[in-house]
Amino acid sequence: MSFEIKDLPVTARHEQYPQNHIFLVPRSEEKVVVVVGASKGIGYSIASFYARAGATLVIVSRSQKTLDEARDRIVSESRTSSDVLALAADTADTKAIEEVIKKVVEKYGRLDVVVANSGASSPWTKRFSEQDPYNDWWKFMEVNLRGTYNVAHYALPHLTKSKGYFIAVTSMAAQFNIPFASAYAVSKVASLESDASNHTEHPEVKSFSLHPGSIKTEGALGLESGMESYMTDTLQLPAATALKLTDGSGRFDWLSGRFVSANWDLEEVERDWKKDIFNKDILKTRFTVE
Repeated sequence: MSFEIKDLPVTARHEQYPQNHIFLVPRSEEKVVVVVGASKGIGYSIASFYARAGATLVIVSRSQKTLDEARDRIVSESRTSSDVLALAADTADTKAIEEVIKKVVEKYGRLDVVVANSGASSPWTKRFSEQDPYNDWWKFMEVNLRGTYNVAHYALPHLTKSKGYFIAVTSMAAQFNIPFASAYAVSKVASLESDASNHTEHPEVKSFSLHPGSIKTEGALGLESGMESYMTDTLQLPAATALKLTDGSGRFDWLSGRFVSANWDLEEVERDWKKDIFNKDILKTRFTVE
């Protein structure tokens, strides 16, 4: 499989790099952070980085058993006294997510950073007209789009009060057409537009659509898409990028409401592209004619 992507011409990063190494000066202390889809893979890596930076951490996923195991690993690996609370919930279940956010705010009194990471996809092997309309297509919209919406719906009012951060983990798949991947791609495009609405309607919240890179996670390898050779990025890359965007310094708050790739060297983006991104209002989903 081959495809062409128009991307920012900056250094492509595939692993955590020195300028993205946030642990030298942790800024997440006293922050209350919720990571959804945190029991494994990208979400787990992001959650563990916040724990190592000293945040009060809440991890969310569907299975309490898997979450408890993830919490124990995070506590052991972080070697900090940071609090880690594990709450099981299906992101597509509106009431369950409402209850999670309610419990977090009741326990800690605030909400500073929320990462909506849960996602799913069927194998990329059939045309959408050959797939089951629900089990092979719509249910992935439920997880990828409705799940992200549910988290944003209940978290944004609290993040507005704290002038906090919301990260929706998206995918570069939203930027190009991959055969047999319509459910995944459509849900990610819709998620990008939803995040733009977050920024417009809750301007006090810094909101980013973060592409984590191409990583050999359990879910990605199950797609049977022939894209394994492109999966060269590490789990630490999106985790370090998430912390960089939300470190409290405000340095990259100007990217709020936009698509951000963990593969981009953020130092170069700021130095070489900040002016154009502002003046041309780019890194947003829109129809253009050149």
